Amino acid sequence: MEPVDEVKHITEELLNQLEISGVVSVDTDETGAFRVHIETEETGLLIGFHGKTLESFQIILGIMVSKALGQWVKVYVNVGDYREKREEALMLMAQRAAQRVTITGRPVELTRLSPSERRVIHLTLSGDERVTTESIGEGDSRILVVKPKS
Repeated sequence: MEPVDEVKHITEELLNQLEISGVVSVDTDETGAFRVHIETEETGLLIGFHGKTLESFQIILGIMVSKALGQWVKVYVNVGDYREKREEALMLMAQRAAQRVTITGRPVELTRLSPSERRVIHLTLSGDERVTTESIGEGDSRILVVKPKS
């Protein structure tokens, strides 16, 4: 069985165990990571609050796939167009925070973001000459601060 077919099969089995019906498609990106796309009626259940369930699903699937293939591989999971919509929302959030910082001259704190969400904010604002970004804190209490460039 080809690795892409193996990943599809493992994903379908995991969904079956969770009693979630859906259509799975898998391809690879330029880095060799597997991109798993799931179309389902139960998007909310699979995505969870702020994407927490989707992140967990992705971690578990990544472990299962890596064990089956006998080597560590990266697996990205998207349900519907959740990741695209979330990334757009994060980019907008970043731009609004930069605007607020520019107008008020005071830092803006963005809380409850996952590491990948913080990365989107950092990347979005990396080219903005008006502001700088910094993650501070540890673990779940880590926050991203957008502040004026001095």
